[in-house]
Amino acid sequence: VSRDFLPRGSGIVTRRPLVLQLITAKTEYAEFLHCKGRKFTDFDEVRQEIEVETDRITGVNKGISSIPINLRIYSPHVLSLTLIDLPGITKVPVGDQPPDIEQQIRDMIMQFISRENCLILAVTPANTDLANSDALKLAKEVDPQGLRTIGVITKLDLMDEGTDAREILENKLLPLRRGYIGVVNRSQKDIDGKKDIKAALLAERKFFLSHPAYRHMADRMGTPYLQKVLNQQLTNHIRDTLPAFRSKLQSQLLSIEHEVEVYKNFRPEDPTRKTKALLQMVQQFSVDFEKRIEGSGDQVDTLELSGGAKINRIFHERFPFELVKMEFNEKELRREISYAIKNIHGIRQVLPCLFTPDMAFEAIVKKQIVKLKGPCLKSVDLVMQELINTVKKCTKKLATYPRLCEETERIVAGYIREREEKTKDQVLLLIDIQVSYINTNHEDFIGFANAQQRSSQVNKSAVGNQVIRKGWLTINNIGIMKGGSKEYWFVLTAESLSWYKDDEEKEKKYMLPLDNLKVRDVEKSFMSSKHIFALFNTEQRNVYKDYRFLELACDSQEEVDSWKASLLRAGVYPDKSSTENDENGQADNFSMDPQLERQVETIRNLVDSYMSIINKCIRDLIPKTIMHLMINNVKEFINAELLAHLYSSEDQNTLMEESAEQAQRRDEMLRMHQALKEALAIIGDISTSTVSTPAPPPVDDSWLQQARRSPPPSPSTQRRPTLNNPPTRPLSGRGPAPAIPSPGPQSGAPPVPFRPGPLPPFPSGGEALGGPPQVPSRPTRAPPSVPR
Repeated sequence: VSRDFLPRGSGIVTRRPLVLQLITAKTEYAEFLHCKGRKFTDFDEVRQEIEVETDRITGVNKGISSIPINLRIYSPHVLSLTLIDLPGITKVPVGDQPPDIEQQIRDMIMQFISRENCLILAVTPANTDLANSDALKLAKEVDPQGLRTIGVITKLDLMDEGTDAREILENKLLPLRRGYIGVVNRSQKDIDGKKDIKAALLAERKFFLSHPAYRHMADRMGTPYLQKVLNQQLTNHIRDTLPAFRSKLQSQLLSIEHEVEVYKNFRPEDPTRKTKALLQMVQQFSVDFEKRIEGSGDQVDTLELSGGAKINRIFHERFPFELVKMEFNEKELRREISYAIKNIHGIRQVLPCLFTPDMAFEAIVKKQIVKLKGPCLKSVDLVMQELINTVKKCTKKLATYPRLCEETERIVAGYIREREEKTKDQVLLLIDIQVSYINTNHEDFIGFANAQQRSSQVNKSAVGNQVIRKGWLTINNIGIMKGGSKEYWFVLTAESLSWYKDDEEKEKKYMLPLDNLKVRDVEKSFMSSKHIFALFNTEQRNVYKDYRFLELACDSQEEVDSWKASLLRAGVYPDKSSTENDENGQADNFSMDPQLERQVETIRNLVDSYMSIINKCIRDLIPKTIMHLMINNVKEFINAELLAHLYSSEDQNTLMEESAEQAQRRDEMLRMHQALKEALAIIGDISTSTVSTPAPPPVDDSWLQQARRSPPPSPSTQRRPTLNNPPTRPLSGRGPAPAIPSPGPQSGAPPVPFRPGPLPPFPSGGEALGGPPQVPSRPTRAPPSVPR
């Protein structure tokens, strides 16, 4: 940046991550994310703002925070890069720092360097032991291959006299895959003396050119070279990710192409557009509604039953179950029959062996038929609610035009409620028709002659032993000592209920006959999310092993109702008498003479026979009535009359007024389409003109794992020769030089790229060396000049 804007001082200075974005621009200024709209041209103010913003979050007593400071610097002197300045690891807490300050800073650093698109600069001072570098250890954890790690060696000018870091910078000692780059920053004295950044860069360049250990690699050292390397790595990363990025952009472009084509032809001023759109919307709504009812929708709901499927379930599961629930109340029925017989006789004595009063039969039957009104009307309500829900789902596609959506939903829902009233009137009429005449000559009626011979046992429907239902259920009342609640695969037939280990039905666990079984609800426990029902034997026998009840659990109440309806088909009826065992004690104990008991039993059988005829008729007629008067009528209304009602309700321009969200979406889609096309064009240019450098080959960096066990010799203590005694340099204890040949010295030759080891004395065939022995640093070669 060539500007002095980062805070400097003793102790921990960087206490919040600084995300620094360098952007190439014609003018030079800085912007903070927390100070939007404000441009900083004085970089002393930038430093002050960083310090103030740091203290605002962390306090003034050395506290830290992981909340980053975002700074952008626009300048013609920078390459486009994003840098993140992270705090150094602190071992001992000071000031307001927490006891686990080291772990907190470590977690903060890991949060940033763990990202795969992050290049890690592992900064280590040259006057410390590199083998114990915390930065390199952290980098190794997240980048074991070394593809993202560059070593940066600082304070080269502060090393002990007679020592240097040449072998580290040549990547021979403690190597890294991407090697090391040496830099020389300003000292605190330079900072206090307001030394200019440009002067500091020149001083850095002069240091590397004049130092005998570094001048052969001066072109690969220094802050400008580090900047160039980072920019090259950014270029490499962009080039590597271009193919996948191009594919992603192309797929996005294709996904919005169809929608954009519609928006491209959008003409707000076209007078025919709104009329055409209204006709299309109403037609689409009609098609969607019919598909959801008939079951051929293009968007199938996989989470729950809806539309026609749910109405079908109401007709064939919920409604029959509601009929059976209200039908069976044996004690109450017998009590009503006995009272009816006695009330018909009135003050007269009931004589033995006389006929059973048919008036009692008619009174009881009519009362039972009237009770059917409740389940019938409830089924109408359920179907009405499902139709309204279906309308709401279909109107979601009209959300582009809010007023049209609201009016359509209001008109159709209002018509459904009108049809609901007419349907309920027709249903009540059907019940009243049944009450008006008791047809004892019906072919299925057992008649008075056969009433006493009829078995009280409920006949199962003639379905043979076919499978009625399969599914998963949890047996809920198994004790913890015996394994606790378990889920099994249940198979219900007309004669038995079996369960298996899984749905392959290979390992049968148990088969339970359905004789004398009834079903009842079980109260949901406080800690359980399951819905439970229970099977029990009416003869007080154990149902399953030592259990009087078999408690079965489902995930939802709808599933419980569905299983009850299936059990009902198999002849397992819901129990009501258990809730009245302790009620109306006197009714259980009232005495009847044998003649009255015979008459009660006869009428009971007659009522049961006639009500089975009525139930069969009602179960057939009610769904047909609802279908004709509600569902089909609503479909015809939507097809034929909805459009006319919409035209009469509001002005067309008001109905077809586009929502602000839709207008915004259209603009966004058009902008995105244009941006995607421009991005693909730019990528096409980049991919043909950008030059990238391959990744360097792997190196042996096992020293990073071994550093704690046996640290290698520190570079600050390894080489201790003095410049006044250069011939002793090859004998410094470093071992023999690597067997890598180096070219002979030539006057004016370019810098040798690597220096694998100490050079032997020059051969006599070369250019003669006069005077005392010299440091083997090619004395006849002209030193490199500062590049312009």
